[in-house]
Amino acid sequence: MSPLDDDGVERPGRVSSGNVPKQPGPSAPPGSRRPPPPGRGPERRLARPAAPAPTAKTEPLEPRVVQEEDEFWGEPVGDDDSARGDGSGGAAPRATGLARHRRRRRRTFIALGIVLLPIILVLVAGAWFLFELNPLGGPGKRVSVDIPRRTGNAAIGDLLENKSVIGSSQAFQIYVGVTRAGPFVPGHYRMRENLGVRDAVGILKSGPAKGPQFRLVVPPGLTLAAVADRVGMLQGHNRDTFLQVAQSGGVRSKYQPPEVTSLEGLLYPDTYFISKDETDQQILTRLVSAFDQKADTIGLSGANAAGMTPYQTVVAASLIEREAKLDEDRPLISAVIHNRLAAGRPLQIDATVCFAKGGCNASPTAADLALDSPYNTYKVAGLPPTPISSVTVKSLQAAQNPAPVPYLYYVLSDKNGKHKFATTQEEHNRNVEEARQKGLL
Repeated sequence: MSPLDDDGVERPGRVSSGNVPKQPGPSAPPGSRRPPPPGRGPERRLARPAAPAPTAKTEPLEPRVVQEEDEFWGEPVGDDDSARGDGSGGAAPRATGLARHRRRRRRTFIALGIVLLPIILVLVAGAWFLFELNPLGGPGKRVSVDIPRRTGNAAIGDLLENKSVIGSSQAFQIYVGVTRAGPFVPGHYRMRENLGVRDAVGILKSGPAKGPQFRLVVPPGLTLAAVADRVGMLQGHNRDTFLQVAQSGGVRSKYQPPEVTSLEGLLYPDTYFISKDETDQQILTRLVSAFDQKADTIGLSGANAAGMTPYQTVVAASLIEREAKLDEDRPLISAVIHNRLAAGRPLQIDATVCFAKGGCNASPTAADLALDSPYNTYKVAGLPPTPISSVTVKSLQAAQNPAPVPYLYYVLSDKNGKHKFATTQEEHNRNVEEARQKGLL
């Protein structure tokens, strides 16, 4: 029959169990029987079991070696499955992305720091240097600056900083080195506080102050009274007035104890150029400031090998200054002083007796040695109460660092000022006799 229904609509054909439409076959001849389908007749055959579906072959994962730099600079490490997650869009991919973002941000910050830090340091240093060249605000009060002979740029920078002319000795040294300024002429300069490095160097280049000047020479080993004699010879100045100012306490050294009013030994020996309008107090201030500056350079305020205070060191240095004629003898004479002090023995230094009596034209006599005075070290043990003369840097350094020798005595041994040293009284007596035979005593 035709697959069309009576109404002209095609009927659906039969579909096999395999969902494949059955194709029409050739028609069987009349009277013949169709063979039974498999599995329906008496000769039913058992169906072959279906082969198992092939399974995906899984390869064992090889371990991945994680380099140290991969963790920081590379991408997140791990197998692909862990990076992708289980495909469900869960928290694992989000956590991995956040970790990657944090690492990238950290690397960015580190890179910016490496690049920007040197630039910031250069900018800060440049701003500091420009400020030191030209400080804010106008110049301050007038100050006098004395540049001693044989003073290098570093010491000049320290002196200007101590006088508040500049804010930094280091900036001064850098500027002088870059501009190749100097050496500068020693002498007296008039400057102002807060002047700045650039203007200070300009004044130094122009040389010491012009105008009428007097030359004041202060040799090493002079007493305060002897310095006053020299100041009194300058036009417009008087010896007694200068001494009164020196003893008034109006000018003080930073190394002067509160109970000490005398500036003895605290005026630095050098050549000074005094202007016509300078007062006694200004002259005194210059000499004391020069001493403080020199003492600062050798670290007088710090501890020393002798175990003395800074002022005691100055006192001992004044004894060395008056006794030593040669630099090589200074540490040895210093050793004698310290050894006798340690042993509790009187120093027995002739220069202290001469200071007590106001000077000596020759060696002290027996009457001089019996003089009642705190400065007579033949009768009084210990150091004198004050220095007895002006001192040089070499004597200060010798007082700070006595030679490691056991000497307790010394006496002149030749006309050049060389001394001979001894440890025992007998040895010293022989040295004294030799000096007498040479006509030295």
